[in-house]
Amino acid sequence: MSEEPVRHDNAVPVPPFWGARCIEHVPLRAVLPYLNRTALYKFQWGLKPGGREPEAYRAWLRRVADPVLNRLVAESEGGDILRPQAVYGYFPCQSEGEALIVYDDPEGRVERGRFLFPRQRRGRRLCIADFFRPRASGEMDVVAFQVVTVGQRAADHARALFEADRYQDYLYWHGLNVEATEALAEYVHRLIRAELGFAAEDARDLKAVIKGGYRGARYSFGYPACPDLHQQVLILELLDAARIGVRLGEEDQLWPEESTSAIVVHHPQARYFTV
Repeated sequence: MSEEPVRHDNAVPVPPFWGARCIEHVPLRAVLPYLNRTALYKFQWGLKPGGREPEAYRAWLRRVADPVLNRLVAESEGGDILRPQAVYGYFPCQSEGEALIVYDDPEGRVERGRFLFPRQRRGRRLCIADFFRPRASGEMDVVAFQVVTVGQRAADHARALFEADRYQDYLYWHGLNVEATEALAEYVHRLIRAELGFAAEDARDLKAVIKGGYRGARYSFGYPACPDLHQQVLILELLDAARIGVRLGEEDQLWPEESTSAIVVHHPQARYFTV
């Protein structure tokens, strides 16, 4: 990340609409290109190299892991197990100190709510709010939000396998549920970048895109830059996430279990950071 101060002379993208939209059905196969297979195979399924050289390891995964993934995808499509859905939208906004102010209208007449973010104690002293036009500037900015889920049926299916002592199948399905949710988040984020007009700046290799090779950043609550999970309440309200069955449960966790929310920042200098 550049060490220069956050600038506010970047062009503000014009969203295709204000407010929220619902994507009631995303085909699983449309999500699969965004699946992080390294995370799925190596970390979720525990298929480590075991001393194999990189090329031999990749060949082994093609023989051992790819057929399992293909089987699970076919089972999901046949049994309607993973049900990818999303809500996302664009809202006018401004920053004020550590607060991101979200408005109902582009003129900023009606305030819908505020997000409060921590600021770094040292270094560049960054805060997510810094990436938006300050209220004092009189300029309006735009922020995008998204909530995605693969549905309750996916979690129920994995749990049933566990309760039936089918631990290997449970491991496969639980891992796929987790990584498919992340892939769906990448899919919707890509859609947002396209609608805001700068998806052409994405890395050409999709693997690099999955690793953050794009303009801006997608911040999910629970991470250092935005640790307060309870603030997801405002995102769920703004997007009317009940339309896809997502709610905030005890301990401020999203339900269904395989669901994620995020703030999408378009600023070219926006990157991930700790506080």
